[in-house]
Amino acid sequence: MPRPDQQLVITAGDATFSALYARPEHPTATVVVAHGAGAGMDHPFLRGFTDALNGLGLATLRFNFPYREAGRKFPDRPPAAIAAWRAALDTAHARAEASGDSGPVWAAGKSFGGRMASMAVADGMEAKGLVYLGYPLHPPGKPEKLRDEHLYGITAPMLFLQGTRDTFATPDILTDVVARIGPTAVLEWVEGGDHSFAVAGKKRPADEVGASLALPVAVFIASQG
Repeated sequence: MPRPDQQLVITAGDATFSALYARPEHPTATVVVAHGAGAGMDHPFLRGFTDALNGLGLATLRFNFPYREAGRKFPDRPPAAIAAWRAALDTAHARAEASGDSGPVWAAGKSFGGRMASMAVADGMEAKGLVYLGYPLHPPGKPEKLRDEHLYGITAPMLFLQGTRDTFATPDILTDVVARIGPTAVLEWVEGGDHSFAVAGKKRPADEVGASLALPVAVFIASQG
């Protein structure tokens, strides 16, 4: 069984923010998880997702971006968000080493959190791979404003989990982007899912929705060695 969450405080430059770390016995990998723009690390979706990962033998560290910690609504600019990502990933590495774990450390995020993880890796942050829970490829209704340029320089394996009704990623455009990235990128669709992975006509609490995404993530991580 996973151990109870350990509350951590992480510092990145002048910013200090909270994190929660949980690990089962002898985890095969650690997944660092960042929240989306409108909700923090305590959102039931992320709790359900990380609890399910723990149950599948993966350690997790989820954290608040500094803006969320400070009670601000507008997300951090990329430099601050990237600095927070680097500090969170470094903390996960340190926790793994202190526990005697030798498994890889992955970066994952919901929407904004995943995009900032990709920008951090493109900027040199060393993660074994990336998992996007609803990648915000473009603003809703504005497919011409793509947020994809930095993705093509990333060589780490990437898993895109995306709802087919997600207004932040037109399916044919996202399919093309993933194909252009190459064989290191894999796209898995959640049929009928919106940006929160809610499926029309199938009411489920947010923690169950998050938990439902853990198995494909664990399988992908295992497939990368």
